[in-house]
Amino acid sequence: MTNAPEFWNRPVSSPGLAARALTPLSWLYTALSAARQKQCNPLHADVPVICVGNLNVGGTGKTPTCIALVQLLLEMGVKPHIVSRGYGGQMAGPIQVNERKHSATEVGDEPLLLAAFAPTWVAKDRTGGVEAAQTAEAEVIILDDGFQNPSIHKDLSIVVVDARVGFGNGRVMPAGPLREPVVAGMNRADLVISIGAAQDRVGFAKQWQHLIDIPILAATLEPLQTGMDWAGLNVLAFAGIGRPQKFFETLTGLGANIVQSEALDDHQQLTPAIMTRLSRQAKAQNLQLVCTEKDAVRLDPKYRAAVLTVPVRLRILDSTVLRDALKAIEITAS
Repeated sequence: MTNAPEFWNRPVSSPGLAARALTPLSWLYTALSAARQKQCNPLHADVPVICVGNLNVGGTGKTPTCIALVQLLLEMGVKPHIVSRGYGGQMAGPIQVNERKHSATEVGDEPLLLAAFAPTWVAKDRTGGVEAAQTAEAEVIILDDGFQNPSIHKDLSIVVVDARVGFGNGRVMPAGPLREPVVAGMNRADLVISIGAAQDRVGFAKQWQHLIDIPILAATLEPLQTGMDWAGLNVLAFAGIGRPQKFFETLTGLGANIVQSEALDDHQQLTPAIMTRLSRQAKAQNLQLVCTEKDAVRLDPKYRAAVLTVPVRLRILDSTVLRDALKAIEITAS
């Protein structure tokens, strides 16, 4: 997160005074979360439910993971539907996202992006979204986020981790970046997907593997080959995602020359004021505007032709364990 406190990512061994002072509030948050998990009577869907979630607040790579799962399931001959809360959207749902009619303001940016890959439902009440997907003859449901939501039984739970950030200082909010303790989360999870460069994945495993007794799958986010030649292109890059720096590093890796970068808040609305300012700055410096796919769906149509995007896709280095896990929950095609 662009506005996350610095101490959230301090070493576990030296979290700092702020983290220590806030720890009693973390204990309260943890207790309330644990009680919520125990008190709920979850909905058992008629089809398998795969949850893609995380322990951290903010972005870790859930959306690319959902897209990768959709593609894998389609290869298996199964028709997946996605259910999302629609963070940032105004519609309560349940409603199926139509990327031609809906805007990010209505349904949220991530569902609008996901709808290009599989039927996607937005529902503030996730049980309603699952029921709607069932009625629409989904053969498997991918629950985008919701790992801490106990209202739906999950047949397979995948925790996504940004390997460079890991679990931060290892503490629960507000003393750290976690929604729940690592051990508690791992007790409900089936797989961990560690996303990042090799050295970051090695560092994550070295620091946290003693708390993880489930398979850890290695993965990378890689730019989609579109034929665009980025080498030497002078750009003004902007990103409103969990970690904008990742996007800027991807652009640099493609050979682009980032003259100016704008790190926006995750899901930040791209208002006319923001886009007018960025457009003027780009024009004054003869720069090409560039953003992420998730930002692009939030753009007003009048700006889209002037902004390039860099689509990225998740590549799981060895998908054998994931394929076996999908087979184990008895997903069947109609």
